[in-house]
Amino acid sequence: MKGIIGKKIGMTQIFDEVGHVVPVTVIEAGPCYVTQVRTADRDGYVAVQMGFEGVKPQRLTQGQLGHLQRNNLPALRYLREFRLRGGDVDVQEGQEIKVNVFAKGERVDVIGTSKGRGFAGVIKRHGFSRQPKTHGQSDRERAPGSVGMRTDPGRTLRGQRMPGRMGNQRVTTQNLEVIVVDPERNLLAVRGSVPGAKNGLVLIRQARKSGS
Repeated sequence: MKGIIGKKIGMTQIFDEVGHVVPVTVIEAGPCYVTQVRTADRDGYVAVQMGFEGVKPQRLTQGQLGHLQRNNLPALRYLREFRLRGGDVDVQEGQEIKVNVFAKGERVDVIGTSKGRGFAGVIKRHGFSRQPKTHGQSDRERAPGSVGMRTDPGRTLRGQRMPGRMGNQRVTTQNLEVIVVDPERNLLAVRGSVPGAKNGLVLIRQARKSGS
């Protein structure tokens, strides 16, 4: 099982062996602890629960502390699960997971929460074009236009692209190449962008699709 929890540090650029500029996102990944292993017989599904980032015990409830103290683990701020597709789990409860679980050149999927943009119109949210400024219109320039239909069935169909909340959603960026692995500083650099703002929580797992 290859997966780890981290925090997005920010973007920078590095130079590869032939001098090409590579844009990378730096992530502080781990160390994490395996807090629980879920099995199909007991829980109905197979998953590995991990904890990340130490915190004062006063920040957690007694139930959360008791859950961690079963395996003599410190107080951890974040608990997240990595679902597995079945088979044997190659980790044990209480085991420490570090960034060197990944190697340079591997492909990973990074899951995060995108930046919240608030309530947005259709031009910003969906890329609509504006309406014509002529023919006497005064307040329809950035409106979406007609979204209704004829008398029968006489309603707006579900799924129409309309104004609404933009961002602040779970986003997965797939097939990012691992460029740098720094176990001493718990840093991981992947080629490309990662969803979320700086210091945002991200989950890094082995890519489910090939990069070819």
